Amino acid sequence: MEVKLNAEDTTTKHRGLLISGLIIAMLFGALEGTIVGTAMPRIVGELGGLSLMTWLTTAYMLTSTTIVPIAGKLADLLGRKSVYVSGLIIFMVGSALCGMSQTIEQLIFFRALQGLGGGIMMPMAMIIIGDIFTGEQRAKWQGVFGAIFGLASVIGPQVGGWIVDSLNWHWVFYINLPVGIIATILISLGLKGVKAEGPVRFDVAGMATMIIGVVSLLLALTFGGTEFAWTSWPIIGMFVLSAVSLTAFVWIESKTSEPILPVRLFKNRTFTVVNGIGFFMSIGMFGAIMFVPLFMQGIVGISASASGTVMTPLMVTMIIASVIGGQIVYKIGPKLQMSIGMIIMAIGFLLLTTMSIDTSKLAASGIMMVIGLGMGLVMPLLTLILQESFPKSELGVVTSSSQFFRQIGGTFGMTILGVVMNNRSDTLLSENLVPVLKQLPQQGGAMVEKITASIHMNPQALYSALLSPETLSQFPQELIHTMVPIVKSALVDSLHAVFWFGLMFVLLGALLTPMLGKIKLVKQPRKKRGKAVSSDVATE
Repeated sequence: MEVKLNAEDTTTKHRGLLISGLIIAMLFGALEGTIVGTAMPRIVGELGGLSLMTWLTTAYMLTSTTIVPIAGKLADLLGRKSVYVSGLIIFMVGSALCGMSQTIEQLIFFRALQGLGGGIMMPMAMIIIGDIFTGEQRAKWQGVFGAIFGLASVIGPQVGGWIVDSLNWHWVFYINLPVGIIATILISLGLKGVKAEGPVRFDVAGMATMIIGVVSLLLALTFGGTEFAWTSWPIIGMFVLSAVSLTAFVWIESKTSEPILPVRLFKNRTFTVVNGIGFFMSIGMFGAIMFVPLFMQGIVGISASASGTVMTPLMVTMIIASVIGGQIVYKIGPKLQMSIGMIIMAIGFLLLTTMSIDTSKLAASGIMMVIGLGMGLVMPLLTLILQESFPKSELGVVTSSSQFFRQIGGTFGMTILGVVMNNRSDTLLSENLVPVLKQLPQQGGAMVEKITASIHMNPQALYSALLSPETLSQFPQELIHTMVPIVKSALVDSLHAVFWFGLMFVLLGALLTPMLGKIKLVKQPRKKRGKAVSSDVATE
């Protein structure tokens, strides 16, 4: 280790100011994604570039995901304050430039810059919580911060809609500036600086290979099967580039003195198991978050805005369970609580597979509550266990790794479950709907070709179109009576396949929990124990 941080870095001048700053920063950082999503139609309507709209999300996701492990390592090397404040400033500059964008291309570029700041900010709050609190207190506060993230998911769309309707889409980004300035001031006042002892060495080669590998992988997963066929040379090329770069990254990390993500961490059972649980849970979790609204709109027949309210119980119970779970984990232990949470999530996904055309909004909301309860019990523990299992010198790396693997898992989830959905829909609609469409009069041939092409390319958009009153009005009434039941049946069966796959991944995560061993949190602060003690947990 070439550099040691002065102990003053992880103490605080004014803990109340610091906690207030962390809460504000976490809230406005988490709100950004949901607020921007609500404003997208208005943004595209003014700037144009409908074909590039997905890049508004993709650009942010690419940079924010990639920077997470780098930010964690820099926090260990340079100190929390300098890295966190830098992330806040980058986020605010990116937000200001997004608000001033005159073209969709400018906005995409500045969203990527904003994502760099966001990716630095998100893990830093959990890292600092790990610094300033004992094991029992960490559990409570990480439950609170998990609740803040859930709250942002609930109120984000409403806040975004209000801003767009009352002001304009530019203020979706400008609103970050006054809030960000307040958070930056509070954190700067509350958190002491760092004095590095000895030369600081940056793993430049590791950063470069990791960025190339992760970005290539995320691009391939994002655009495979949509913009390009999975077997096309751009997608295959990106997968190959990712594999080569990540292989080089692993080799570099095993040789360098200050690796971004030390390979030796994966030899630690706790590190591997906890991140594996987070990865599989995130894959399955997107089965609920992405596809339940489609079920409610397409099958139950409620509006897009009303389908969003079905997801609110998930977020509300997740918030409640995060807060309660953070308090009871010290009594029942993290291993038991995580096992209970994963089992509850699995039960929720099993209930999703029972939904049918007759499922009511109330019943769907009840299932969401079950899933949210399980998520709330598990998510704060993914960070807590890692922080309690490693010495303070590696707190930034292990904390950021937890978020990194969850974000990668979410991307895998969107891709894998999307492929399941499309393949199942392709089979069912080709077998049952296409023959019916071919019975249309000859002048309807163009429409048949268009729908058939959509079956193979984008079944989700096809479901939305064929189940909307405006589209159905273009078809003969007798055909509607024949077609709609086929489309709804195909949608139900396809979503059942998605939910079964989601359940499978949640169960894989649940099967990992017994491998954690016996974990016991202790109350005493780190700094009061000897330097030889590197863990706050006793593992058997």
